[in-house]
Amino acid sequence: MLVLVSSTFAVNSGNWKMKVQEEVGAFEQEMPQMTLNDFMELTPAKYRKATGNKLGIKNTLKLKAAQKFLKKNLNNAGGGGDIPEGLYIVLAIFGLCWIAMGVMDDWTGNNWWVNLLLSLCWLPGLIHALVKKNEYY
Repeated sequence: MLVLVSSTFAVNSGNWKMKVQEEVGAFEQEMPQMTLNDFMELTPAKYRKATGNKLGIKNTLKLKAAQKFLKKNLNNAGGGGDIPEGLYIVLAIFGLCWIAMGVMDDWTGNNWWVNLLLSLCWLPGLIHALVKKNEYY
């Protein structure tokens, strides 16, 4: 699984691969045939069904942290465009953040057109853009 994750994303950070190994390593040893999608959809119940072992609170928290880490890196590495955070904020202030959202999502999903509608009344569009900023950065 780590080979798939590290070969799928070209990230300039040298520490990225090491962090993935730290986060996902414990689960890879127990379930080596797992794909990336299987890991992202893994729950404690599915883990127990697959291995016969109870995951426990500590390992459940580790699993959720690893999934969150991978999801964040998937979003950062797999985004459609590369718009700096400062430009995103400036576009949000001027009511044009829907353009940045569309470019970052490759014009798929709902964020950009929801923001377009909310930006007709400027303040709701600004608030929506700032709330959704965490999905991109």
